[in-house]
Amino acid sequence: MAKQRGGLLFCGVVIAPICLAAAALWYQRTGARAEADPPPAVPVAADARYVGSAACATCHRGESTAWRASQHHDAMAEATQQAVLGDFSGATFTYAGTTSTFYQRDGLFYVATDGHDGKLSHFRIKYTFGVYPLQQYLIEFPDGRLQALSIAWDARPKAEGGQRWFHLYPAERVTHDDELHWTRPAQNWNFMCADCHSTAVRKNYNAAADRFETRFAEINVGCEACHGPASRHVESPTAPLPARLDERRGMSWIRNAASGNSLRSRPRETEREIEVCAQCHARRGQIADGYEAGKPLLDFYRPALLSSPQYHADGQQRGEVYDWGSFLQSKMYANGVTCSDCHDPHSGKLRADGNTLCENCHLASKYNTPTHHNHQAGSAGAACTACHMPTATYMVVDPRHDHSLRVPRPDLSVTLGTPNACTACHKDRNAQWAATTVKAWHGDPPQGFQGFADVASQPAIARATALENLDASTNQSALDALARCLRDRSALVRLGALQALG
Repeated sequence: MAKQRGGLLFCGVVIAPICLAAAALWYQRTGARAEADPPPAVPVAADARYVGSAACATCHRGESTAWRASQHHDAMAEATQQAVLGDFSGATFTYAGTTSTFYQRDGLFYVATDGHDGKLSHFRIKYTFGVYPLQQYLIEFPDGRLQALSIAWDARPKAEGGQRWFHLYPAERVTHDDELHWTRPAQNWNFMCADCHSTAVRKNYNAAADRFETRFAEINVGCEACHGPASRHVESPTAPLPARLDERRGMSWIRNAASGNSLRSRPRETEREIEVCAQCHARRGQIADGYEAGKPLLDFYRPALLSSPQYHADGQQRGEVYDWGSFLQSKMYANGVTCSDCHDPHSGKLRADGNTLCENCHLASKYNTPTHHNHQAGSAGAACTACHMPTATYMVVDPRHDHSLRVPRPDLSVTLGTPNACTACHKDRNAQWAATTVKAWHGDPPQGFQGFADVASQPAIARATALENLDASTNQSALDALARCLRDRSALVRLGALQALG
């Protein structure tokens, strides 16, 4: 990850190194927080085995039915007539001077396209990869590699521009000698993709032979990807699963009539559910094999912090960072919201449509009204997500919401050049117009939750990013603070300190 020059953004300005040293001094002086021991890890039975999702369906029929209709179920599959969505009837697609042809023979799926040497060759499609809004295809090589074809199928309806072949790098001319070519390591399934599309992936790379013997317990994202190996639970239903995702069990959201917002009836006691989701819904690098749901995330992965170029200076998503890093910045996370408060974990769908979902915790008469959102009721601009979860489009056709759930700050767009939800919709207007309009509505611009002004009160991911950017090579106080932060109760803060020391 490249570091943001000049330091981390706090309170709408980029902090100079001297201020980062001051932040480190705060850590040094706050002994109680920095010295707290981390919580104990959740024990996972050493003899537990993966048994497959079919073994769960007998008792958990409702959850199994919902899962079978989910994108997790379709994350990867054998290339069959049922799984393949693309047009393999002889359809062609031309890119960078090469015309690729998609066809079937003897019930199998093939593509004629440029290989590693640039010559047109015929390759069998072994697996489908993903399902919506696009589907990719995997090709197997003799050395155990699976490579993801860069020509993908747009699975959206034709009325939305879909039902076509397209290239994932449309603005570039990727040929066989380019590092982004589909035959190169950047498009390698074993190393880059497998961990999030299948259950219990073990890469099994043999460096001496330069080949993979990659294995998985289940081809798609099955029950045990989130709950851990279930053999002991299947044998004895009273035996707990390795990952007990029970943060929401027995709790409720209590509405505060004065504020119009809700509070948890009891605090969120663990990060287990969020970390299970983060295994795949976070930008991260894998540092160890053998992850199982319920084990500490940072024992196996190094997640990206809020550094440039993956994030904008105010923490908004920029690169393809998925959801976790954004969500950890949010006021929702700080108040105990978990992923499954909004998403059904088995179907993957939202628990309610549109603003109705937000009204589960936020009083509709206060928030779902033109006096709050200043747009015509029922219009696109009146959607909660339009202002608080703007989208960025990745892989050409895949718009993804920013999960930091922030207040729009066009005033920061004026001073820092960061994006804002207002001009994302009003493309014919500029940031100054948006900032002036918001000020006319509210007086002083609403600051929102992500001010990053007071280090002590900020999310762990923001504090970790401040530490990551701290240069302690000539500052003993900063060095001492980093050493103390290696024992912070937050694993992310410990990671930020470790990366600074590194």
